[in-house]
Amino acid sequence: MTDLLIIAGRAVLSWAFVVGLVPLLIWFERKGSAFIQDRTGPNRAAILGVRLGGIVHNFADVLKLMTKEQITPATVNRVFYNAAPMVGMTVSLLTIAVVPLADTLVLGARAIPLQVTTINAGILYLLAITSFSVYSIILAGWASNNKFAFLGGLRASAQMISYELSMGLAIVGILMAFGTLDLNEIARAQGGRLLGVLPRWGVFLQPVGFLLFLIAAFAETNRNPFDLPEGESEIIGYHVEYSSMKFALFFMAEYANMIVSAAITATLFFGGWQVPYLSTADLIRHAGTLVPVSFGVLAAAALGGIVLSRRYARMLRRLYTDARAREADVYGAALALLLLVSASGLLFVRELPSWGPPAFAALAQFGALLAKVLFFTFLFVWVRWTLPRFRYDQLMNLGWKGMIPIALANIVVTAVVLLVVGGGR
Repeated sequence: MTDLLIIAGRAVLSWAFVVGLVPLLIWFERKGSAFIQDRTGPNRAAILGVRLGGIVHNFADVLKLMTKEQITPATVNRVFYNAAPMVGMTVSLLTIAVVPLADTLVLGARAIPLQVTTINAGILYLLAITSFSVYSIILAGWASNNKFAFLGGLRASAQMISYELSMGLAIVGILMAFGTLDLNEIARAQGGRLLGVLPRWGVFLQPVGFLLFLIAAFAETNRNPFDLPEGESEIIGYHVEYSSMKFALFFMAEYANMIVSAAITATLFFGGWQVPYLSTADLIRHAGTLVPVSFGVLAAAALGGIVLSRRYARMLRRLYTDARAREADVYGAALALLLLVSASGLLFVRELPSWGPPAFAALAQFGALLAKVLFFTFLFVWVRWTLPRFRYDQLMNLGWKGMIPIALANIVVTAVVLLVVGGGR
């Protein structure tokens, strides 16, 4: 019974990691695009006068989508039409199952892997499951019985198949460098150092592979400049016949795919859960020192954020006289709460219980992975609101004539380097 509860807890933790970040990422996209375009962004929706810096707009959107009429055209294939949005979200949640959120947590005699399932061939599982995501778009385009939706589905199938090849070939160099298909082992192998200074991350061992994988991840998630399946100015998109919660599932699946892609990129190329220069043993051994240091760092970050939020508040009050002038007060209140929690930790955390050091190590590693995921999701937002959409011929040329030959050349160079370094073995 205990083992079943642990397995269920691991699944809930991994899925909550994705689903919990989706509304935050939607808010972040709106605020990020507003910042890039020199706007304030969403800040009008409120609950009893509380706006939370625009986060209440997410609740308004959910309420709107839940209460909108679900219109199903009479000529659709109902089975596939209804299944398409569910397939997209399901694939996103299944993919995170093999991504480790931290190193194995050892409590007494029990070792608890902090991932839903431990598969030796985790990379093959990723490639197999992510390939199913194209079915969601193809089914939506075909089952809608709409020529514009059908064109969007065709574009998506060609795009995703093309860039899945590049993504798979980009990963091969990582597999050759670390000699394993297990994502947790790949993350663990990145805990050493290169030249005594740099972390032994995949991005330093495979810089070309990282760039290829990142570009392919943009294409696989249908984000700008690879959003041709949703080209509103050209073909309307594969979800043109969807409304209400069915459309919401497509919308959520896109952001869930971004989070999962960011987590996979961080795991393969940026150490995953690895805290730079601190192994799991180091975190456990020095937990008594690192815990107050962590609280101190959080307190200092909160103080710095409060100072910046006050400057932002003064700027808003010069520009606006309505609700926008009070937006920065929300950020200041959240940072003040973080400062209070950090100060309380410094004052009251004296001696850790026996389970404290390994729990702290797991929490620190989860925080490291979360920081890397947030960085890559920020990159997704930044690129979307910076680069224009490719033409279809440019997209295909980049995939087939550009990325695949470079990926094959990268594999050959990696093999030669490993052969030389390994002394011809």
